[in-house]
Formats: sequence, structure tokens, C-alpha cells
Amino acid sequence: MCLKVLKLYGDGDNAGRYQAVLLRLNLALLMSGGAMIQDVFIRMRAKQLYWQGYTPADIAQLMGINQNTVYSWKKRDEWDATPPIQRVTQSIDARLIQLTAKPDKSGGDFKEIDLLTRQLKKLNDGQGEQAVSGKKPRRRKLKNHFTEEQIVALREKILPSLAWHQREWYDNRHHRNRMILKSRQIGATWYFAREALLDALRDDVSAGYQRNQIFLSASRRQAYQFKHFIQQAALEVDVELKGGDKIVLSNGAELHFLGTSAATAQSYTGHLKFDEFFWVSNFVELRKVAGAMATLEGLTRTYFSTPSGETHEAYQFWTGDRWNSEQPRSKRSEFDVSHAHLKGGVLFPDETWRQIVTIEDAVANGWRYTNIGVIRSENTESEFRNLYMCEFVRDGEAAFSLSALTGCGVDGYDEWPDWKPFAARPMGVREVWLGYDANGSSGKGDCGALSVCVPPLVAGGRFRTVETVRVQGMEFEQQAALIEEYTQKYNVKHIGIDVTGGNGEGVYQIVKKFFPMAVPYNFNIASKRALVMKMLQVVRAGRWEYDRSERDLIQAFASVRKIQTPGGYITYDTDRSRGVSHGDLAWATMLAVINEPIGAEREDNRGFAMEF
Repeated sequence: MCLKVLKLYGDGDNAGRYQAVLLRLNLALLMSGGAMIQDVFIRMRAKQLYWQGYTPADIAQLMGINQNTVYSWKKRDEWDATPPIQRVTQSIDARLIQLTAKPDKSGGDFKEIDLLTRQLKKLNDGQGEQAVSGKKPRRRKLKNHFTEEQIVALREKILPSLAWHQREWYDNRHHRNRMILKSRQIGATWYFAREALLDALRDDVSAGYQRNQIFLSASRRQAYQFKHFIQQAALEVDVELKGGDKIVLSNGAELHFLGTSAATAQSYTGHLKFDEFFWVSNFVELRKVAGAMATLEGLTRTYFSTPSGETHEAYQFWTGDRWNSEQPRSKRSEFDVSHAHLKGGVLFPDETWRQIVTIEDAVANGWRYTNIGVIRSENTESEFRNLYMCEFVRDGEAAFSLSALTGCGVDGYDEWPDWKPFAARPMGVREVWLGYDANGSSGKGDCGALSVCVPPLVAGGRFRTVETVRVQGMEFEQQAALIEEYTQKYNVKHIGIDVTGGNGEGVYQIVKKFFPMAVPYNFNIASKRALVMKMLQVVRAGRWEYDRSERDLIQAFASVRKIQTPGGYITYDTDRSRGVSHGDLAWATMLAVINEPIGAEREDNRGFAMEF
């Protein structure tokens, strides 16, 4: 029957008519095989015709079935979703079955079987295997990659969450230079980390380097705060960012986290975020480095910090005095850097946009995370005005020179190779001295400070303050337990404890049971003077180092004042009448350092000493 049809219609233009007759004959033969076999055959043949290029209407006409049925099969079996390789493979497979079932094979049949078998094997190797299975090829996941949808979602999460002052910073991000004096704890580092991440994901830059971001802090330990906030933001859209001192996004943007080391900072290019620039030493040199990093077109520089002292090198840049000193007299301009003038931000002739944001400004404009009343009660008036109202410490008010203190700061990650801050024993078996200020003279007994100092190995060497901790709301038993924990964490050889007031004595009585060598110190006019004189001697000689991330420690020393008693005696003190004082870390450090008596640095060697 099939041969007669073939002779009747032949090949070429009549092939379609031949297929229609042949299909109907096959359908008639299958009627006796059951409805299930018939349905499977019809659907399979209809799919093959569709893949050959026939439309559902043509298929319905050729096979004599309803056109809507063909459309239903097309949608249900996902004919269009089948990969091309799978379509070819199924066709080859059907032809091979047909040829192998043929009882009398010709030479041409055997050649075709061999050809189709080899072709089917090629298709089944590698991606062909995936195509046959109908599964999409598994793609390698890009590292540190954001999709377009994730970038949009990130922007939609960040921008509505900004406070008033953060929105001001965002709206003025186009300025080449921004210099911001701000209160503590108003989310500056948090914001600039997110601003930088959004900039790194921009697709409208003219050059790839314009996505790069550089975070420069007093120490790498502090710079890692930027990294933490950036990773936190990325996780909000299900992206896990990985990297050490540098994170490279899939679009090529580089995020660098640096300490203030000019030697390591000069080779980078990108937008600069300089954190707490008023608390670093050698600012003039660092500013040169920062300028070099943001030299190219389209790059910006942002400096933000709480104020330190008027003697700091950055102060002349803030006031514009440095810029005016380099200009001809006719081009000089008066810079009004008062809070009233800078509250809303002002662009000055030196192409720098300046702003002052106090804690009162932030709260008045909707900042709901700070209770000003509580902050005022926890700080002296001078501390509150310096830390939260953006007022600089004036010359002559502090016992310690702020410029000398900042000059003692180092990047512990780079300069202390024996310091492992995240290890179980950060200094190994190296000897350390502890100082503890129980701060119980106010009668509340709710705050204390512990300072861990590494003494020099040779006379005249350097002290290192490697860790500080402030505790609040702890009874003297708990404070003693804290000290005991540190005797297990470090190889402690000395503990100096302030026993003035009730709590200090209680702490000492417990501590001496597990550390009999603990030394009690009664604070009076003479003892305070001795502590400060020893520390002044150490600082002036350049024999003290601390990690630059310890800003609270420097502010503590800045709060120590020279006072005159009613009897006319000169001594030193910090105002503790409000309960909590930032001076406690300073006194704790001095209680550790005083274990080396005044003049002891010259006992063994009267010459120059350098510790290796």
C-alpha cells in the first residue's frame, strides 16, 4: 500500500501530500493496537512535524486532527522549549530504530546506520548529554556578582533608609572634594560604605577606574569596618562578597581597605573615603597620597571625622588657612567654618564642600537612634561638646598634647608582627602589664576600664597598648572576674588597680587571691601627678604605641586636665561627677605603665636603645 502511494505522488512537491496519506494509513493500522498507542504515536509524529517547520494548522490538516488539539500538545509538552540538539537527537534516534528494525538492509542502510550512530555519540558527549536530558547547561557562578535585579533592589533598600544628613551627603556626592565634621555615632561609616558600593555598581561610567573605591582609615583594623558594612549591605540582596584587603566585583570594580601607610597607598586609583582624618598623624603627607589616588578625571575625595584639636595638621585645611597661604593676596578668601554657616553644607573657593553635623542637628531632623539627654548625662560638658557638638579642643586645656598623642599611633596589623588580635593568646607568651580603673569615686560603681600594655624588652624601649576594654553596669565581683579572664588570655606579670572608692577596693581584694602580685593605688594629689608625669615622659620620648583604631583611648588622654586644688597644689583629674568618664582608659593605661618607675628607662643603658 505504501509503495503504491509513493509511486502515485512521488517526491519533491508532492512529499507533503505523501506524508499525509502515509500518516492516515499508519493511523488506520494503529487503531487495532489500542487508543494509548495511537495517542502516543500521533503526538510524537505531530511534534516531529512541528520541529520540521510545519505550523499547527498544517499539522492538523496533514494528520486529520483538530487544530486546537495540536496547540494544546504544543503548550503542554513545551515543544518550543526543547533545545535544538535534543530535537535532532530524537529524530536521529527514531530513524536508527526504523533502520535497525528493517529485515533486509541494503549497503546504503548500513552506511546510514554507521553515520547516524557516530553523530548520536557526538551529541551525547559533553553538552549533548545535557541537551538530551533536557537540562540547561550548568554555568559557572561569577564571584562577587550582582545581577541587574539585585542592583535595583539594593538601591531601593539603601536610598529610602537614609537619614536627613546621610541624604545630604548623597545629594552632594558629585563634588570633587567633601570635608565633613560630624558627631560621633550618626552612621557616617555605615553610610559611606553603602554609597561606595552603589558607585562601584554604576554602569554609566566613562572609564572602568571610576568604579574603584579606596577606604583609608587610621588603621586597617578600622578600615575593615567599611568592609563589614559593605558585606552586610550585599547580603541584603543575597550576594556574598569575598576578599581580604581588596574585593573585586564581577564588573571589575576594586574595593581597597587601607591603613594610613603612604608606602602602601600610592599605587591605587579610585574614589577616596578618608575616615577620621583628624585623628591620624602626618596628615599633610597623607593628604598628598590621597590626592594622588584620586587624580584622574571623574574621581572624588571625601574626608569625614569627629574633631580633635586645633593643633592638628588637618585643622588648617579645614579652616582654609592652608589654601589661602598658597594664594596671591588678591585671590584670598575668608572661610566661615562656623556651625551656623556650615549646617546645610557650603562649597568654598578651594573646590571643597564642607558641612558640620552635630548630634542635635541629626536628632532635630529625624535621627531617632540617639537620646541626647542620656548622652549628656554620661559625659562632662567639655566631652559632650567635643564628641557630639563638633567643637575642637583648644590649646592649653589638656594635660597631654593631642598632636603628640596622635603621633604615637601605629597600624598594629603592619607594625606589630607578634600581635595576633584574634588568637586565643594575642601576644603568645610575651609578658604584659594590666591597669584597671574601677571608676568608683562617683559612688555609682557602674563603670570600669582595663588596659593591656606590652612592656619593652630593653630599657628605653617602647610600650604598646594592644587592647582596651570599657565595662559598664558590672558589680565589683564581675569586674574581678573580667580581670581573671585576661590573666588567662595573656601572660600577665603586673596588675595595677585603682582602689579609690568602694568598688576599687572590692575588686582588688578578689584579684589578689588569684594574682597576689596585684598592686593597689590610692588616687591622691601626689599619686595622680606621678602617673601623669610618667606618661608624659613616655609620650615625649616616643616610647608609647597604640593601634590607631583606639580613638577612645586618645580621647581619654585628651580629657585629662591640669587643675589647681583649693590649697594651691597642681594635680591632674577628669570630671567624673556625671558617672561615666572618657578618662578611665587613660588612667588604666597609666596604672600599667607606672610599673616602670620614673627614670628606670636609664638604669641599664644610658645610650640610645632600639627594640627589635
